[in-house]
This record gives sequence, structure tokens and C-alpha cells, in this order.
Amino acid sequence: MNVTPLVDVVLVLLIIFMVVIPMMEKSAHVDLPSIFHVDPEPKGKTDPFTLSLTPDGAIYFEHDRLDESDFLPRLHEANEREPQRRIVLRADRAAHYADVRKMFKVCQEVGFPGIALRVNERKSERTAD
Repeated sequence: MNVTPLVDVVLVLLIIFMVVIPMMEKSAHVDLPSIFHVDPEPKGKTDPFTLSLTPDGAIYFEHDRLDESDFLPRLHEANEREPQRRIVLRADRAAHYADVRKMFKVCQEVGFPGIALRVNERKSERTAD
């Protein structure tokens, strides 16, 4: 009978216990609170809606271009259809900040549960122009 594999398994278990047991002793025992009515897990609807503003002032909801008259009804319809979905605002760097603030305010008034502004990560520090 070959004993080497058995010794390897026993040594691995010994190392695991040597690492895990001290960690168990250091942490405090905490009895976490419980609740009765847990929020249901969303079924694939965790992605937020996307609202975009181009430099020329055009508004896009998801992939559809909206006119000023369609903007508010479309947001209301989307929020009523999926009230737990958040919204992400994307605005071009050249877009007027007042327009972005107006869109943010409209999204708040419609009642989206969360509104985020999408930005890109800056790779390096910009020098003064």
C-alpha cells in the first residue's frame, strides 16, 4: 500500500486547521439580528436604466432618442413598470451642467430609487492650461 498520498492529505488538513483555528479564536462571537420580511432578490433586473445627454442636447433613454415631449412620459412609464430599478445619467463632457442638473432633478421627481452619474476614471493628472 502506498502511504505517500495519505500523508499528503493529512498534512494539507493539518495546515488548514493550523490557519483556520487561530482565526476563529480571534474574532468575537456576534449574534446577528434577523428580520421576517426580507426583500426579494431581483430576477435579472439589477442593471440600471441609462439616460444619456449628448453635447448637442439630444437625450437618449437606453438606446432610444427622445424628444422633449417624450422625455417625461417615458421616464414615468419606465419607473412604473420597474419601480426598483435605478437610473444612471451619462452626459458628455461638453454638455451644459445646467442641463445635467435639470435631468437629475426630473429623475428625482419621477421617483427612481437611486440616481448615479457615470464618469470615466482619470488616468493621469491634467496640467493647468
